[in-house]
Amino acid sequence: SLSIQSAHRSNDENTRPHSGAASSREADLGSAPIGALLFKLALPAIAAQIINVLYNMVDRMYIGHIPDIGPSALTGVGVTMPIIMCISAFAALAAMGGAPQASILMGKGDKDSAEKVLGNCTFMLTVISLVLTALFLGFGRPILLMFGASEKTILYAWNYMKIYVCGTFFVQMALGLNAFINAQGYAKTGMITVAIGALCNIILDPIFIFGLHLDVRGAALATILSQGISCIWILRFLTGTHSTLRIRLRNLRPQKKFILPCLALGLAPFMQFTESALSISFNTSLLKYGGDTAVGAMTILSSVMQFSMLPLQGLSQGAQPIISFNYGAKNIDRVKKAFHLLLRSAACYSTLLWLLCMLVPQIFISIFTSDADLASYTIWALRIYMAASLLFAVQLACQQTFIALGNAKTSVFLALLRKVLLLIPLIFILPHFVSNPVFGVFVAEPVADTIAVATTAALFFREYKKLG
Repeated sequence: SLSIQSAHRSNDENTRPHSGAASSREADLGSAPIGALLFKLALPAIAAQIINVLYNMVDRMYIGHIPDIGPSALTGVGVTMPIIMCISAFAALAAMGGAPQASILMGKGDKDSAEKVLGNCTFMLTVISLVLTALFLGFGRPILLMFGASEKTILYAWNYMKIYVCGTFFVQMALGLNAFINAQGYAKTGMITVAIGALCNIILDPIFIFGLHLDVRGAALATILSQGISCIWILRFLTGTHSTLRIRLRNLRPQKKFILPCLALGLAPFMQFTESALSISFNTSLLKYGGDTAVGAMTILSSVMQFSMLPLQGLSQGAQPIISFNYGAKNIDRVKKAFHLLLRSAACYSTLLWLLCMLVPQIFISIFTSDADLASYTIWALRIYMAASLLFAVQLACQQTFIALGNAKTSVFLALLRKVLLLIPLIFILPHFVSNPVFGVFVAEPVADTIAVATTAALFFREYKKLG
């Protein structure tokens, strides 16, 4: 993490009109009031994440309100999430490993090699998108049935999926190459890229779903067309004169010395692929014990969880460069102040979120469905599923601070602990020990969260004492 931050600072010095901009930012990180600095950095991060997640969220909001078929259609689209996560994970494998490498090379003044990294990653994203498109078009229907689709919902799941996967190239390029825009210091351009696609999706969804009566097919078509517009915008920028790094035809030839380091560095972000395994585990168990209604409820629960976590993730991203910079400068007092403010801010938000989920869960659920039976079922499920959301502040603040202090291995272990080592086994184990198996599936989330938070806090505060 520290090396990447340094690379970004070096990159800025080489790409800005004068080096004073980088110097003033470093002075801010080392001397500006922690509170103002944290929220100055966190707000753009929160905004970018909210915009990015709107793609799938908007689809679900509209689909859930389609007359007559809304609940079944929403459940079917929910089953496609592991495949969508898989596509996103492969984009991260190439791009989130390549973008830091490009920044490091730019910091060394080796622009030619940085452009070769960009070209090699563009090549990887193209090949990956073609392979994934062929795989999911050829075997998508049986995969969806394996992931939890029923005979009632497979029609909607497959109608959505077969259109969405045809746009895999657009998704890979839009998600993957945008990292190279941000890596050059063009944060506003990167955010505009995401905003253009999200805005198009918001406009096109109701036109295709309700105006042209295409139901879930319209949602998928709106999404890939929006991603296509983002893709064109990105390619124009990265092949134009405004970009410091440019995609050049001669650099699209794959070279091991550029591809292998990118893949190695991209393995950590690729771990979001575990979300696919988690989604499959929930869907298959809930289909077995609770049928389509339970799977539909899970679609809404995962949407609420995904959206509600964005402010916490934005806060932690805002704190990360402050903690990293001051840790590197051995300014431990500012490291501690930044962590304490992050923890307090995250705790306030987590408490508010928990209260809303426990007292008025219907305000979240009404966004996704107007079906009375599904809404009633989901209210009960949401209170169980989010029972430990009060503890999210500790998990996010400590885990992200591990990364900020350069201890990425521990952070990866903690992410694996919660999802892979605890949550997935508990989804299948707990239903056998309670009278209501569906309750057992949903309660796996707060049980795993509680154990993970206790472990994270213990490991973190042991390291915290060593700071001095």
